[in-house]
This record gives sequence, C-alpha cells and structure tokens, in this order.
Amino acid sequence: MAEQETYFSDDYPIKIYGLSEQSLTIEFGTVINENLLSLITGFNQLLFKKPFPGLVTAVPAYCTLTVFYDPLIISTSGLSGTTCYDKVSNYLKKLGSAKREQSTVITDNVIIPVCYGGIYGPDIATVALTNGITENEVITIHSSGFYTVFMIGFVPGFAYMGGMDRVLATPRKAIPDSKIPAGAVGIAGTQTGIYPIETPGGWQIIGRTPLKLFDVNRSQPSLLRGGARVTFKPIKVEEFNDYAV
Repeated sequence: MAEQETYFSDDYPIKIYGLSEQSLTIEFGTVINENLLSLITGFNQLLFKKPFPGLVTAVPAYCTLTVFYDPLIISTSGLSGTTCYDKVSNYLKKLGSAKREQSTVITDNVIIPVCYGGIYGPDIATVALTNGITENEVITIHSSGFYTVFMIGFVPGFAYMGGMDRVLATPRKAIPDSKIPAGAVGIAGTQTGIYPIETPGGWQIIGRTPLKLFDVNRSQPSLLRGGARVTFKPIKVEEFNDYAV
C-alpha cells in the first residue's frame, strides 16, 4: 500500500500507511513529547466516540496510533473508497479534520502506592550509587514527580512513563533478570514503569506496588492508559497488604 499524507490540523503533517490487511497506522510525528501525546490521545478518544463500522481496536504508541478493523464488515459498509484501506483511511482523514473541540482529552489521574527499597526494591542501591545520591533521596525524588503514561506495551498493562527527574536516570541492567514480580516499579534510562505481571526484565527495580496493574476480569483490564497522569505514594512494608486488591 502506498504511504499517504494528510493534515488533521495546520500544525501536524500526519502520515497514514497500511500495516496489514486488517490494520493501518497513523503517524503523528517523530518526536516524543506531551503535545504529540495529547494529539494521539485526543484522536483515539474521538475515534471511539465516533467509530466506523468494523472498528476492532486502536493501539496508541509514542508517535503513532494503529487502527485494527474487520475487512468483512468494512467491505460491505457504506464508507467511501475502493479498498478496505481506502475506506478506513478516508474516514480517519475526515474525522481528523473535524473541529478539535470534539476530541477534548480525558485524563486519568492515578496515585500508585509503592513500598520502596528492601525486598521490594533490590536495585535501589544501584540507582543511588549510579547518581551519587542516597537511597532516601531516590525515594523522595521518585515519589515527588508527576508522570505521564506515553504508551502501553512490552506486556499487557506495562506503562512507559515520562517525566522522571533526570537525577534518577540509570541504564538498564546488562543482564536482564529472569523473573520480575508483578507490581515491581523500575527505572530504565530516563523512564519509569511498573511490571503488571511476572516476567523477565532488565529495569532497575526500586520498589513494588500492591495494586494489580492488569486484570482481565475488569471492564478496563489495564489500570493505566495512555495519557494518564501518575504520582507515586511511599508506603511502609506493613501497609503493603492493606492496599492489595
């Protein structure tokens, strides 16, 4: 499929290209920032507010939104175009050209309790040593920040968050751990994130939250979504089980 280019606003040149017979990707830009995140989040919300026949789901990332659809439904729909790709891309262009007030971004604000250090944060000493600060300073700085979820990926419910103080920036582990527990809060470079399920990983683990970040039995399985604002609240070891859900 030939790559296409259109404009959802005067400020953003948007590229649309086919990914598969059942999906296409909208590229909103190439630089990760909050303005781009707001544009992607707003358009994603507008898409589900005004879905086209055959829409299956949409997956936001740092700079893109991938839209999945059912070709059988698309082919028999009244959408304009000759191919399924044409029909969906034409609809998205028209939707994106609508007035921006139609896609006011709805932001989640989530407080995550975290037990830092000790058995819950085995790598906090590494983060402190790497940056020439104390473990208590790691806790204070990390829990004082205001974070933004830029994307969900790696495993279901894993939130990549920006906004961390660069004082805490620490490289990933040279050799990943074979098992990171669910709820582990980690640092990798200038990002922080939470492991929603037990999985191998190479982030520096500084704490753990008792909250369940991903649960297929919930109406919204992932506790965190793209665009969410997150703050971390330090808790004591004896409080850990009180928060478990």
